[in-house]
Amino acid sequence: MSQKVLLNAKEVNIILHRLACQLIEKHTDFSNTVLIGLQPRGVFLADRLAKILEEDYNVKNIQLGHLDITFYRDDFRRGEKTLEANTTKLNFLVEDKNIVFIDDVLHTGRSIRAALTAIQSFGRPNAIELLTLIDRRFSRHLPIQPDYRGRQVDVINNEKVKVNWKEHDNEDSVYLIEK
Repeated sequence: MSQKVLLNAKEVNIILHRLACQLIEKHTDFSNTVLIGLQPRGVFLADRLAKILEEDYNVKNIQLGHLDITFYRDDFRRGEKTLEANTTKLNFLVEDKNIVFIDDVLHTGRSIRAALTAIQSFGRPNAIELLTLIDRRFSRHLPIQPDYRGRQVDVINNEKVKVNWKEHDNEDSVYLIEK
């Protein structure tokens, strides 16, 4: 198994700031916008973006949540491996809000489809956008595209994109792993 560095810590930081600026351009004061990190790995990106928006760009009152999509996945009962649920944390109403779903890697689009179904349990949003750090553009199974992307990567099916976060993996990096 070989791996290639797609992004190092400095490049990840630059991309995070660019994504934060794009969010500010679109949502200005965030009074009607909520950021929702998709469990499990999208929460690290969402938490980091919220921190950058608040600390580096002085955006006040960021509403940040985490959404578990485990029971909404179309492969929930299909595999040998038992899927474990994560925590959903939405301390706000989503009714008539502009939602930005945040995930680390957009691959087939199935996780986003599950998130679209899951969020309906909490109300009817005004609009939903998608922000992803890595867009694997040639592996989509569903017609889902990100509104904000950090980097677009062309990946062959037997390759995997692995995003590491300092808070969880002791480094900020993105690797392309050949199986």
